[in-house]
Amino acid sequence: MLTIKGESRVRVIYADTDMMGVVYHANYLKWFEIGRSELLREIGIIYADLELSGYKLPVTRVECHYLSPAKYDDLVVIETEISTIKRASLRFDYTIHDEKEERILAEGFTLHPFVNRDGKIVRIPQYVVDRIREV
Repeated sequence: MLTIKGESRVRVIYADTDMMGVVYHANYLKWFEIGRSELLREIGIIYADLELSGYKLPVTRVECHYLSPAKYDDLVVIETEISTIKRASLRFDYTIHDEKEERILAEGFTLHPFVNRDGKIVRIPQYVVDRIREV
């Protein structure tokens, strides 16, 4: 079983909240992106370098289950895991919780095929597979 995990922290800024004083729901998807970008970076895969090599990882599916609201100035923790690696895609799972781990704020996942410059789905480059399996 594949288990590659990382952790990122984000302080909620005022601009990320709505009229009710809680984090606007779409910002959790932004936090998912922060989590996966930082996890890839931690294992030596820089997303900008993937793009320069001709690969992109579009989101083809996202799911987010909102459990408890985050508010302005909260420090949230984004736990990210590469849970599945297939021939041409990766799945990232996320758990977002408060800094004291008293509340899970949201859970979800994203699916990402590897595509080339023409947008055609391609195999995951071997160097990416190797980096993931080395961890």
